[in-house]
Amino acid sequence: MAFMLDALTSVLFAAPCRICGDLLDDARLLPICAGCFDAFQALAGPLCGRCGRPRVVAPSVTIVPAAGVTAHGASSVVPELPATDEVCCRQCPLGVYRFDRARSFASYNLPMRKAIILLKYMGVARLRAWFAERLERIYLADRALFPVDAIVPVPLYTLRLRERGYNQAERIARPLAKRLALPFLPLLLVRTRPRPEQLLLSRSERWNSVKGAYAATLGARAEKLCILLVDDVFTTGATLDACARALFAAGAASVYALTVARAIPLYSGADLSPAPAPVPGVSHIGRTKRVAVLA
Repeated sequence: MAFMLDALTSVLFAAPCRICGDLLDDARLLPICAGCFDAFQALAGPLCGRCGRPRVVAPSVTIVPAAGVTAHGASSVVPELPATDEVCCRQCPLGVYRFDRARSFASYNLPMRKAIILLKYMGVARLRAWFAERLERIYLADRALFPVDAIVPVPLYTLRLRERGYNQAERIARPLAKRLALPFLPLLLVRTRPRPEQLLLSRSERWNSVKGAYAATLGARAEKLCILLVDDVFTTGATLDACARALFAAGAASVYALTVARAIPLYSGADLSPAPAPVPGVSHIGRTKRVAVLA
């Protein structure tokens, strides 16, 4: 019966997939076809114990298709999370990131990038629950990795929030907090200045643009709290780092992070330094590479 209903719906109410444009062949809550869901690449181990960066064995990164991922909540690949910090990328021992640990659901490849755009700019609100469920699975895969007291979304600058009408990180974090039965504190952290006007920033510009750009809300209390930050994309890690520093300055005991996507550099070799995913038409070599500002 369900098959017949899907077939009838696809004929009478044919709609395109909002990622690839192909007509949807069944009835679904999300406007994304099965092929595009299958194109999401869930991050698999081994991962850096701190920042969650996949280790690379030449010539390919350890990412796997998120087989079974559907709009209806079917089971999907859950990232393998190391029990200790023994596996480490080259940057984390240098103290680049202030947060305690970060994990992401999937690689920031083109299908995932378009899915996040649907939530971020196109108002496809149903994606927030779908993304939240994926982050819930990461959390539940090993609760010991995230001993947190509350969930805090990465905030938008006030004017940007007014223009957009919503904060995409909050749209993901709110249902996640509900699913995990954790306190949700959207007002604990604020962005104190806007991002630069230019669309693309170099790595150093990206880090400088968020340095000191976040602070705890005046009067907010974070003393001894273990906080879980939630955002849509981990690009360079600069935003999560800046938010973590602001929370620690406000007295937080620890700061962890979950993001829907993670930019993965496709370099060869057994060890890597953090870098953004390739952007069409943008150089990815050395210090001249440029990354898109996402929020």
